[in-house]
This record gives sequence, C-alpha cells and structure tokens, in this order.
Amino acid sequence: MIANKKQPNPIDIHVGSRVRLRRMMLSMSQEKLGESLGITFQQIQKYEKGTNRIGASRLQHIAAVLDVPVSFFFEDAPGNTPEGGFAEPRPAAFVTEFLSSAEGLQLNKAFVRISDPKVRRKVVELVRALAGEEAAD
Repeated sequence: MIANKKQPNPIDIHVGSRVRLRRMMLSMSQEKLGESLGITFQQIQKYEKGTNRIGASRLQHIAAVLDVPVSFFFEDAPGNTPEGGFAEPRPAAFVTEFLSSAEGLQLNKAFVRISDPKVRRKVVELVRALAGEEAAD
C-alpha cells in the first residue's frame, strides 16, 4: 500500500505566497516575522509554502505585523476568477508572480529609487528592447 501524501490546498499555497511576498517587500526575514508572532522561522517557512494552514487569528496577527489588510492575502486567489472559462488572468496575478521572484523584487526596489522620470522611461524601453517587444507610445 502506497501512502498518499496530502497536497496543500491551493488557497493555503496562495495565502502563504502572499505572506512571503509582503515579507520580502518589507525586507523582513522569516526569523523576524516569527519573533513578532512568537513562533519559529520554520513555522513561517511552512506557512509560506502552504504546508501548514494559517488560522484566522494568526492571519490577523500576520496582517498587523506586515501592515496590510487580511484581504491582501486573498487577492487573485484561485477560484476568484470570473465564470466563463475564456477570461485571461488579471494583470495583478502577473505582478504578484513577478514580485514573488527574487529578481523581480530586486528590480522593483532598484527601479523605484530612480528619481528621474526620463531615466525610468529609458529603463522601460531597454527592458522592452531586450524582451523583443516594440516600444509602446
């Protein structure tokens, strides 16, 4: 008999990834978040992977520590798409996926520190050219 390892619920995975996203946006370590909540960084890892489900009161506490409303963790969650089957993913889902990557977060942090709007436009043009995309006017 082969033991079936239970797969995490897609909502738990999504909520965990949003916790990670927000924590990374704040440049907060798993250890620091864990200390603020009175739990270990290993527990934070399990929450972020969706391995362990986050209870309602704990999610409220995490939201307070990370300075976001609880609803932040459910934005673009699986099952929140309109019925119909042909709907494209909302742009926010792409942004979340991008910012969840280390490169995306680094790029975003560096980009917002560029104060000159002309330089920002040039950076966007450069990235579009590298991606093989025509410049949008």
